[in-house]
Amino acid sequence: MSFPTLLDRESIRDRLAAIFPEGTPEREKCVRDAAAATIYAALYVGAVAGADRWLGPAHVYRMTEERARTLVDDAARDAYRRRPKLVGKGRWYEDNSREQIRDEVLRQGLILNNAVVLRPNVATTSGLPRYALDAGFAALFGSDLSSPAFEAAAETWRDGHLSPAALARLHVVRLGAAATGEGVLVAFPNGETRRMAAGPSSTISRAVIEEFAPRFLADPVVLWLSESGAKVVQRDDGLAAALNLRIEADRNLPDIILVDRGETAADFLLVFVEVVASDGPVTPQRVEALLEIATSGGYSADQLAFVTAFLDRSRAEFKRAIASIAWRTFIWFASEPDNVIVLHDGKQQAATLGELLARAGRRSSR
Repeated sequence: MSFPTLLDRESIRDRLAAIFPEGTPEREKCVRDAAAATIYAALYVGAVAGADRWLGPAHVYRMTEERARTLVDDAARDAYRRRPKLVGKGRWYEDNSREQIRDEVLRQGLILNNAVVLRPNVATTSGLPRYALDAGFAALFGSDLSSPAFEAAAETWRDGHLSPAALARLHVVRLGAAATGEGVLVAFPNGETRRMAAGPSSTISRAVIEEFAPRFLADPVVLWLSESGAKVVQRDDGLAAALNLRIEADRNLPDIILVDRGETAADFLLVFVEVVASDGPVTPQRVEALLEIATSGGYSADQLAFVTAFLDRSRAEFKRAIASIAWRTFIWFASEPDNVIVLHDGKQQAATLGELLARAGRRSSR
């Protein structure tokens, strides 16, 4: 059986970035240089599902520039498959890279996304090579693929191999990156619609109102909605007056204020949401400012919730903001709408994980 054609490592890395776009689970582990080296080594030894040839971490960390450049005939590749001997100059990785290749790139990245299969009936503790590229995934690195053919094949492969949750997450992230002149149409809980300017902030705001609110609130109402440039999209002065809240555009207001009227009076909740496409999470200082708005209307801290909403947890803006987000607040991602992160500060009475889980799901279980 012949061996697959070979692409250079740089071209493989470029294709990986396209195969696994932003929003892919564990994307960073699938597109890094070590992932490109792993794909190259798998192709080099012919470790593709159905060929009964298998890759081990040693095939990756004993690869050299000299071997990859000059020893590319089938006989040399088969000999390396059987015994990954270090030959030539320009070693790609040292032996202590085994864990990065095995645990991060393979197990946590490529296997998670169904790009790599495991050899059956081989124990985890075995030293035998046990990894192979999914055949359809390996075909994406064919040297004869034109750019349009590659893009179409990559899309087909993703549709057939990524989980429904991962595909949904990719869809939301793509919407956040897209901008059209028509803007973003937001459907409110009462059936009314408002149009916001195109952009990722508006996409997240729409998700908060259309996805977050019905999932985590019993009877939601949009009291306030603004967008970049302090433009007010929705402002319900009548409801604000009934709730004894002073809603003034020049005050330190969040991007969104939701009201959960609840099923009973005890369920009433004011939800302050900050939308983060670049910066502006719910910091301790923001909590204090929003508390002042609520307490001036006669509301206690138990009737308030603070949420920072992001597009996706793989995005740079979330990684930048996480250290500054206040305790006793929530984090929510438009790309994973069924989940919410609770930043518990240890001061509340709940002490066990079971209690924390129950508390986190209290409102969403309805």
